[in-house]
Amino acid sequence: MLKYFMESDLRNQFRTHSLVAGILLLVIGLISILLPELTSLTISFFIGWMLVIGGIVSGYHVMKSYNSKWIAWLKPFLLFAIGLLILYRPMTGVAAVGLLLIIYFLFDGFAGIMFGLELRPLKGWVWMMLNGLISIFIAFIFLVGWPISSLWLIGLLVGISLVFDGTAMIVIGTSIHKNIFE
Repeated sequence: MLKYFMESDLRNQFRTHSLVAGILLLVIGLISILLPELTSLTISFFIGWMLVIGGIVSGYHVMKSYNSKWIAWLKPFLLFAIGLLILYRPMTGVAAVGLLLIIYFLFDGFAGIMFGLELRPLKGWVWMMLNGLISIFIAFIFLVGWPISSLWLIGLLVGISLVFDGTAMIVIGTSIHKNIFE
């Protein structure tokens, strides 16, 4: 990892991309924090529509390719039906997304800790470690309140995680300069 930062062009490229990604993540995170219910329902509706569209596309494929085999219709039917269920009852989708986010935050936390350890000689590595620890903490908060509080927790906690992701990227990006070990 450190060899990557020795070349000036790569270092400048990493710095620029880290700052741009960090600022975008920070803005998206703040919007999610300010509008948590809207964020949660938007995520649920998005997933619902993706499943409905996936069911239609998969059904088209079955119709054109495997029309005589009834078992081939199972996947398109399930995609379409679950998508409609989520669109008709978005809170079911929010609860399911809440459960998936618990898993996501656990993996995100462990990945952030490992990335922080990988960056350890660089200034700002502690922010990445803190980001990982906060993601694990968020997963446990989510688990305790699930599924009742999923409506506001999804948007709020995703927003908090994105704010910390953005902050960590900005700190790391601004710490990259000629002498990376200062």
